[in-house]
Amino acid sequence: MTDTAPWWRSAVIYQVYIRSFADGNGDGVGDIAGIRSRLPYLKSLGVDAIWINPWYKSPMADHGYDVADFREIDPLYGTVAEAEQLIEEAHAHGMRVIPDLVPNHTSDRHAWFQEALAAVPGSPERERYVFREGRGDDGSLPPNNWVSSFGGPAWTRLPDGQWYLHLFAPEQPDLNWEHPEVRAEFESILRFWFRRGVDGFRIDVAHALVKHPELPDLPPRQDAPDGQHRQHIDHPHWDRDEVHEIYRAWRKVADEFPGDRSFVAEAWADTPERLAAYVRRDGLHTAFNFDFLMSSWDPKSLRTVIDDSLAMLGAVGAPATWVLSNHDVMRHVSRYGRTGTKRWLANEPYRPEGPLDVDLGTRRARAAALLMLALPGGAYIYQGEELGLPEVEDLPETVLQDPTWKRSGHTQRGRDGCRVPIPWSGRGAPYGFSADEASVEPWLPQPTDWAGRTVAAQTGDEASMLELYRTALRLRREHPALGDGTMTWLDTPEGVLAFSRDPGLVCVVNLSPKPHPVPDHNAVLLASGPVESGVLTPHQAAWLAV
Repeated sequence: MTDTAPWWRSAVIYQVYIRSFADGNGDGVGDIAGIRSRLPYLKSLGVDAIWINPWYKSPMADHGYDVADFREIDPLYGTVAEAEQLIEEAHAHGMRVIPDLVPNHTSDRHAWFQEALAAVPGSPERERYVFREGRGDDGSLPPNNWVSSFGGPAWTRLPDGQWYLHLFAPEQPDLNWEHPEVRAEFESILRFWFRRGVDGFRIDVAHALVKHPELPDLPPRQDAPDGQHRQHIDHPHWDRDEVHEIYRAWRKVADEFPGDRSFVAEAWADTPERLAAYVRRDGLHTAFNFDFLMSSWDPKSLRTVIDDSLAMLGAVGAPATWVLSNHDVMRHVSRYGRTGTKRWLANEPYRPEGPLDVDLGTRRARAAALLMLALPGGAYIYQGEELGLPEVEDLPETVLQDPTWKRSGHTQRGRDGCRVPIPWSGRGAPYGFSADEASVEPWLPQPTDWAGRTVAAQTGDEASMLELYRTALRLRREHPALGDGTMTWLDTPEGVLAFSRDPGLVCVVNLSPKPHPVPDHNAVLLASGPVESGVLTPHQAAWLAV
């Protein structure tokens, strides 16, 4: 990689779920002041940028993904002035800032939707959203059979008889992206924040903006048999070709500003080819590699995902963007801590099977970190991942807040288990999360056994997950083989993956249940566990100098 390559091609970006990162004002909820106070930690960790989940003004029906005003910061988190201070301070630490942007829908409290509610059917105010008449003799049936991602129908009926579309919660009405005012408004929002110094945006459900104009019923789902490549389905509201016209316009907006401003898409696509379409040279810059995230701890599956991703993204000149966890999925310590492998489909929740072995999940997660950070391209780290946090699977039902819990009739617990505030210090909750610990409880309760997982407890402990990440990120910055570029697979026995990165680095991962001899090398640069007698134990990885 040359020094002139854009930063985003090889960046390691840290995801800040703002509610749960650090509470600067002592109210039990994370905020901008908390992020600012922890910038030195992020600098010491060695990340290149931070992605911040939505901080805009919101009624919080979906913890900020229901935006009432895209140009205001919610008072729970701070002010626009504080956001500008955070951006300036992060830049002073050598880190970039990428806010979340939510273009598929607004809050039902957004001024536009309030105007639509006050207007009559067929009015211009309703054209900014997706309003339709119902089916049946009296229009009492939804316009089609679409379902909400949070459970239940994707349509809500108003007292005047019309229905409006919400692919998520009823408080999140979908925008009509065929409307020129919608397109112009979001280009204006991009410029508003670019002028305030943000370095890019993460785009929420980037694959959902455009709907089939006739809004046809969903066809019956047909999954490819195990072992076969998935086929693209012409879906009426996911991943439609017309969405790329929007992002070509956004790319032009980003290019108006200096400093390689960039986008990363949350785009769930059927195939690597469909994902690559988002990151063509005139489109978005990067897209999360969810095939990698969804892969089980299986060498064949992982190698196939890596090969397919690099081939398809390379064909359009884009780097891969690897990710193991985020705020929407079970933490990978807990996914990898199940002994069986299972199929997991895009746009569906992960459902764990079997008992959890945290030690097994942790060993695999340590190895997975070295695998991910050695692959060509960039990577995202979800807050707490560097602490080895498992999913909190036993949250009391009384504290669950994810709309999935309510919308599913209390049959799906939702995503709160990966959103529990992270532990910083101390022997008990709130583990340094809040500025005023004596009088506040975090918005979600933390486990009683997290004292050993705090930042303070792990700092300086060479065997800890935190120091493994710190060392890996330092080596990644220093070693010329790591980051963007190419890789070459090496011959290995079944159950082992190994590849070289030029110049002079080999990553080897033992996913098998048997010990594996370490390939010839000059030195072990880093390993996920002790390398004794020249052998990698099961679920262990190493970076070798060759």
